[in-house]
Amino acid sequence: MNKQTGAVSIFVVVFFMLLVTVVTVSFLRLMVNDQQQASNNDLSQSAYDSAQAGVEDAKRTLVAYRIYCSTHTAAECKSAGDADHISSPICNAAMGKAIGTNARTKTPEVPIQLSVDGTDFAALDQAYTCVTMDLQTKDYVGNITANQSQLVPLVSLNAFDRVRVEWFSREDISSNVVNLAGLSSSGQPLYTQGNWPINRPSLMRAQLIQYKTNGFTLASFDTVSGAQTNGATMFLYPTRQAGIGDRIMTDYDQRKTDPADDPDPKDGLRTPTAVSCVTSLDAGGYACSSVLVLPQAVGAPNNADRTAFLRLLPLYNGTHFKVTLWNGPVTPAGTPVDFNGVQPLIDSTGRANDLFRRVQSRVDLFDTTFPYPEGTINITGNFCKDFAVTDTAYIPGSTACTP
Repeated sequence: MNKQTGAVSIFVVVFFMLLVTVVTVSFLRLMVNDQQQASNNDLSQSAYDSAQAGVEDAKRTLVAYRIYCSTHTAAECKSAGDADHISSPICNAAMGKAIGTNARTKTPEVPIQLSVDGTDFAALDQAYTCVTMDLQTKDYVGNITANQSQLVPLVSLNAFDRVRVEWFSREDISSNVVNLAGLSSSGQPLYTQGNWPINRPSLMRAQLIQYKTNGFTLASFDTVSGAQTNGATMFLYPTRQAGIGDRIMTDYDQRKTDPADDPDPKDGLRTPTAVSCVTSLDAGGYACSSVLVLPQAVGAPNNADRTAFLRLLPLYNGTHFKVTLWNGPVTPAGTPVDFNGVQPLIDSTGRANDLFRRVQSRVDLFDTTFPYPEGTINITGNFCKDFAVTDTAYIPGSTACTP
């Protein structure tokens, strides 16, 4: 009996040790997994930071390229861009070079070395392996808060006569359902700010500003002469109506042909213009879309030698948007046209040890520091005009100016 009791004790101890071993091994495995996950997270973040470093270097290159082009002819600008591979699928072809020179050569990858208080962190083994830039982009994308405007330069190497504006994506609503209740093409009521639903697309103001590059008059922005005008404004109102075709901007412009006339409130063409919107964003994309047929600039037949901008102003709600250029009808057989040097695409791949991360970034290449006015100013006292504008810069005035 004593021997049997001792055998049972041995079995109990063995099973207890096995249980302790299993628990210990499981605990160690969890610790190793957590440590490995933390290490992977650190490497992933480091690789992402490396890719962002490549984006920042590309931005510096683009700024240098823009400065170079501002002081050289168009032919010299294009020649420098081609020679320095500003817009090229070759990895790192334009990195580390002074624009218009061959001061430095490209490298297979660009290491990122940090030094803090004399401590060298090169052992982190970070680098961006491939950075490319593309000046030719198929669209212009952005995000605008409500009642704030965005100016989009309409610049391309090829001819275009239409602009497609799309707005209000899944990022602008709390669900995939777009609130278009009560909206139709028979009328476009205007509401107070608080009565416009959150999940309803913005009422979009689209304003065209264009002129003949080599000369224009201020009066050309206030009148419509046949198919020619230097300015046009439309208010694009979201509706549930489908199949709405192209909108000719001169037909739906909110002004008369004489700047002294006020719009006739009884004129159906002087009211907000209905546009097609969808009620669901399950498939992604944008809720509303409208194709605007551009007029010819005054004194610029066929829009040759023209400078043009599209100013977008969402009312009621903020919105994400996309603008594309077209030559001819927007159909499967139509011809999309790329933007040129307006919002270049930077593609950057970063590395930390053996882990890679890739990011893409859009950069507005035109001058974003110039303060385009959001509207007119109405004051009851004095008004200070204390500033200066040159061909290349805006210079703010003195703070001593007190209106």
